[in-house]
Amino acid sequence: MQVKEIMTVDVITVQPDTPVTDVARIFREHAISGVPVVDDRGAVVGIVTEVDLIARHARPHFPSYFQFLDSIIYLEGPKRYRESLRRILATTAAELMTTPVRTVGPEMDIQDLAALMVEQRANPVPVIDDAERLVGIVSHTDLLRMIEDARASEETGES
Repeated sequence: MQVKEIMTVDVITVQPDTPVTDVARIFREHAISGVPVVDDRGAVVGIVTEVDLIARHARPHFPSYFQFLDSIIYLEGPKRYRESLRRILATTAAELMTTPVRTVGPEMDIQDLAALMVEQRANPVPVIDDAERLVGIVSHTDLLRMIEDARASEETGES
């Protein structure tokens, strides 16, 4: 089975300047877990997910360090701290979105998609064609629906 067989084709998108409060409202109103952020040409430039919105309300992750004599030695780089601050302070989709966006083609096998979603913690995943145009989106819900439909078909076939 391929991605094109389970993807949602009527994709809800937002522009980079869409306020974060509007993005949250869109999630709630449409019961979705993420939206692609598209530019004026319709190209996918990022994605905002539920995790991105929730991260806005998390405490910032301060880098671990210890002091040795007159020096401060950081145990990790400041990148994670900067990322958490970026999300907390975001007011628009562009400031909150995740980049680069993990995308797939409509011909991708469902098993490969499932592996990508699990290994990369990607949900939802925009589907683009060879011209890099957005043609759909696939989420965990789409995969679960496929599993449920397959089970229902098996049960019907066994009766």
